[in-house]
Amino acid sequence: MADQVRGMNRRQALKGGLSLGAMAAAAFGASRGLAWAKRRDSRPNMIVIMGDDIGYSDLGAYGGDTDTPHLDALAARSVRFDNFYNMSRCCPSRASLLTGRYPHRVNMTGNGTSLSLDTPTVAEQLRAGGYATAMIGKWHLTAAEPLTPPAEHLKWLNHQGHFDRDFGDRRTYPVSRGFDYHWGIIWGVCDYYDPFSLVENYTPVRELPKDFYLTDAISDHAVEQVHKLGRGDKPFMMYLAYTAAHWPLMAPEAVIQKYLPRFGDGWDAMRKRRYARQVQLGLVDPKIDPLPPLDDDYAENAKIAWDALTPEHRAEQVRKMATHAAMIDIMDQGIGRVVQALKDSGAYENTVILFLVDNGASPEIMVRPGYDRPSETRDGRKVGYGEYPGGIGTELNQTGIGAQWASAANTPFHWWKAESYQGGTHTPFFISWPAGMKGREGGVVRQGTHIVDVTPTLLELAGIAPSQKGAPMDGKSFAGALTGKALPRPRPFFFEHYGARAAIDGQWKIVSLAPHGGDQSYRQWALYDLASDRTETKDLAARHPEIVGRLAKAWRDWAMSVGLKLRAEGGVGAGAPEKVDNFSD
Repeated sequence: MADQVRGMNRRQALKGGLSLGAMAAAAFGASRGLAWAKRRDSRPNMIVIMGDDIGYSDLGAYGGDTDTPHLDALAARSVRFDNFYNMSRCCPSRASLLTGRYPHRVNMTGNGTSLSLDTPTVAEQLRAGGYATAMIGKWHLTAAEPLTPPAEHLKWLNHQGHFDRDFGDRRTYPVSRGFDYHWGIIWGVCDYYDPFSLVENYTPVRELPKDFYLTDAISDHAVEQVHKLGRGDKPFMMYLAYTAAHWPLMAPEAVIQKYLPRFGDGWDAMRKRRYARQVQLGLVDPKIDPLPPLDDDYAENAKIAWDALTPEHRAEQVRKMATHAAMIDIMDQGIGRVVQALKDSGAYENTVILFLVDNGASPEIMVRPGYDRPSETRDGRKVGYGEYPGGIGTELNQTGIGAQWASAANTPFHWWKAESYQGGTHTPFFISWPAGMKGREGGVVRQGTHIVDVTPTLLELAGIAPSQKGAPMDGKSFAGALTGKALPRPRPFFFEHYGARAAIDGQWKIVSLAPHGGDQSYRQWALYDLASDRTETKDLAARHPEIVGRLAKAWRDWAMSVGLKLRAEGGVGAGAPEKVDNFSD
């Protein structure tokens, strides 16, 4: 049977009802301890793990200073995708991940809306195809509608009133969109010690233990679900969406203390250190991935010198990055427990594990409460905002790492979250499947792939034809990368978020920053040759106006096809804004 399966191409196998999971079971046999091989349905389990606002260089496997041994080990036994792209912001990336569509097609052009009910999620399709489904963690695809007047809204956010109120339309909650079970937050921003919008299925979670910390709780519930689902009769899909390392910067003090000595020399030194490690690891080639200069044209990064900070401000900046690292460290520990639960349940060998991030590291510094940010703790203590709020690590702050640390966290790339430059859209992505990809561990896929491709990939692995309901599918399955088959033919990728935009077609990329200030027209295009300048350091637009014109037309045609309301052209050049605007998830 194994020889027969190996000789059968994937299309024939799926057409005949034999999934890639069944092919793996036939080829590799029912090894000792593999509970999945004993059940009738031997299609692979799937766990999709998403990190939040994590920079390209934040993981140890990608050159970082953070201890991430479990993710590093997972990456080592995975196929790594070196040119994987997301939609540069929380809600749009999550919408694309779960539908296989560009976010503009499914009511997620920006943040703060609900995922379209007309287009099925991957969970809905997998459940209809015989999978058990579960989600643990951050949803962020239900409209966040503030109360009026603002004082009442703050009372709600502060856990001081409106306890009987839903956090949005229940029809848009995860358990209404294909997940059998959900434990996590409905909105996108929360206190890690006392989270707003925390639910179990539809029911708000009101009581929390004294030692509660959200990242640990997400891991605990994921482990519980793995033990339950891993021993069940059905294959399962779990979406594990961490909030780490999204602001506010909160982590247990003991873990923060561990990292304080690692960042005392500042963001420039960290950036150079991480770049050197990336070169050593073979992740970047200095010939085609030069480290972008931090000059006066790069959001004033060079105007805030580390040595010019006061000792007090340097200490608080070090604490910021140490807390960011601690948040990722704790997430990594939890992922290690989830993997161990897979092994304990006998489900590990036939489980496909994907790790990705919604966007690059964030420069956001919130300056006031409101919308999704509290003004006080539940017991009335004031929460600090701004660059130096005090209380970093505790629930008395709502700050982030800021532009300089975000730039260093995204090494070797330019820019950050919400922009369409590489620092916003280009993040780690790797996939492990022990039973199905033996011999391919440690492989690298250099062809471009996109977050819209995840849904069709999962469906192909499950032997399920994608639904034609709703908006047209944009993604293409890359399941062949796990089994040695050919990938889909390369195609252009498109990006847009509040006027930040880009198009990639082969080696060429056009990109412009989001509009800022009073002029909301599109900024002028910059052009980069990613084959020789993957870190976007040499703008070739003036040298190749014909390529800019061709890609600009392709982007405009795409924008019109997804229903995007176009802005006027002719804004200022592709260079940096005068300052980093504050924005919220």
